[in-house]
Amino acid sequence: MSRTGHVDPNEHDRFVLRQKWRFVVNEYQFSLPEGGGERPGAPFCWVRQRPFKFKEDIRFYGDENRSVELFRLKARQRFDPSARYDVVAADGSKIGEIQKVFGASLLRSTYKLYDSGGREVAGVTEANLAIALIRRLVGLIPYLESFANWLPIPYDFVFQRGDAELGHHRRQLWKLLDTYTIDLGGDPGRTLDRRLVLALAVGLDALQAR
Repeated sequence: MSRTGHVDPNEHDRFVLRQKWRFVVNEYQFSLPEGGGERPGAPFCWVRQRPFKFKEDIRFYGDENRSVELFRLKARQRFDPSARYDVVAADGSKIGEIQKVFGASLLRSTYKLYDSGGREVAGVTEANLAIALIRRLVGLIPYLESFANWLPIPYDFVFQRGDAELGHHRRQLWKLLDTYTIDLGGDPGRTLDRRLVLALAVGLDALQAR
């Protein structure tokens, strides 16, 4: 815990992300899992995607009233399929960058993570090519496409640095609202800033219209 009483993500390896049911805007909550499983504990971070923005602007808060901003995820350009997103702390300092790899993402969604100095620190890609292709095919079927996100199709990603697996991002199946487990147990030294990971986790849902 930080001195302000808020959970410091960089002191933890496992998180649960839950989407909240809202009209117009996307809202989410992060929790630490209870008992080493996938069940979420009390929320420690509240997230809101600002509506009607030409450039994406997603805010992360340390309280439910959204009075304490922790960091934000902001797009540099509008409607750019390979745009970079800046992750910035509340004091304006840069945490890192996220970039979608457009070509590779045609088959399975692929991202690169960069630190505050612009150095690549991890790659993130859908864990299974076959399932990624099935998801895309289901989305092309008339009428079924509207219900594709509610089907029990895995939406799982792996974090890698070279040949090393740093962690996983997995969708929990059979949930009415999107719920994900993020496990960075492969990075015990916590070399990857957890705030950057949390920003990407929200982006994988919000920016891909999940």
